[in-house]
Amino acid sequence: MAGTFGGGDDDVISGINVTPLVDVVLVLLVIFLMTAPVIYQSAIKVQLPKARTGEDAGAKSPLNFTVNAEGKVFWNGEELGWPQLAERLKALGPKAAEETAMISADQTTAHGIVIQLMDALRSAGLVRFALNVESTATPKK
Repeated sequence: MAGTFGGGDDDVISGINVTPLVDVVLVLLVIFLMTAPVIYQSAIKVQLPKARTGEDAGAKSPLNFTVNAEGKVFWNGEELGWPQLAERLKALGPKAAEETAMISADQTTAHGIVIQLMDALRSAGLVRFALNVESTATPKK
């Protein structure tokens, strides 16, 4: 009697089962890894020009280029200098001609920088471009 506590039950919890905790942590890690690129991409401050005839971009292109107000170029959220951009575009090879490049430029970006980006894309074999705008049109019913 002197050595027992709680009524003399012999069922003692000798360890904590951490399997459910590990499962929850892994699910949260997967969710974080999948949403992080979306959060990072939206962190680039770009005020798109407005247009009444703008359309929804639909499926995202793997070639999303953003030019911010300072003239910095981003590819899928990663800032690149002009030499690095040329190298990465060259690495695309012949499959580049099949892709469409989505260009999102801030409305205060100089026209020459957008043309410089388009010229670099054309030099790499990309011939299809889409310019991203913020649509002000009311959706059709």
